[in-house]
Amino acid sequence: MREDRLRDEQRRVAHGALAEESAKRHHVIVHLSGAHAYGFPSPDSDLDLKAIHIADTRALLGFDAPPVAANRLEFIEGLEIDYTSNELGQCAAGLLKGDGNMLERVHSNAWVGERDPLCDALEDHARACLSRRVYRHYLGFARSQYKHVVKGDAPTAKRVLYVLRTALTGVHLLKTGVCEPDLTRLHGLYDVPEVDALVAHKRQAEKQPLPNPKASVAVMDRVLGLLSEANTSSELPEHPSEAASSALEDWLVETRLARV
Repeated sequence: MREDRLRDEQRRVAHGALAEESAKRHHVIVHLSGAHAYGFPSPDSDLDLKAIHIADTRALLGFDAPPVAANRLEFIEGLEIDYTSNELGQCAAGLLKGDGNMLERVHSNAWVGERDPLCDALEDHARACLSRRVYRHYLGFARSQYKHVVKGDAPTAKRVLYVLRTALTGVHLLKTGVCEPDLTRLHGLYDVPEVDALVAHKRQAEKQPLPNPKASVAVMDRVLGLLSEANTSSELPEHPSEAASSALEDWLVETRLARV
């Protein structure tokens, strides 16, 4: 579990913050995201904690439905905590749309704290609903980061790594159906050796501009090409089947009814 990558101090602060949030909502899973999960944290990297929670069914049926998302951005003992939790229904809808953010939470092997057994069933449904719709998510996010690199005055290794991470996670999903957010595990599979030097640069001088940004643009272009090729050749269905979609909805309804 990649939570093991956290220092004891970081883990203690994260668990303290999550204990406070768990008193407000029932977490299905809390996923370690960001640089720590992607394989290139710096000493001062913040902790990105992305969760899925399930709302109380009675509250959903009342006049004032609870918000579908909760956010917290705060420095605790000098460590920045960036926490977001989305309600189970919003997560399920995102899985059908190919939302990589939700996919990565559900399939996470970098969860923080306890993982509710509900997540096991949700993971099975997420796998059944996996489709080429994920391409739009990963391409869109990679392109938005790409623009910051090519239009910025001083592109950094962090920006480039986020493009490569996003694109290669999408490539791997489209080719294998496996969700892997760790760039240091992916780049060898897809022959992107430049990642090692970029990771080293980020860890040593995160805010310093790259000495040769043109070379990084060439790498990003190559990886975005891999993403396009993976979409074209993917054996995943174009969209989730009606049976998979209905099964996910039935499970969601039954899960809510069981919690009345």
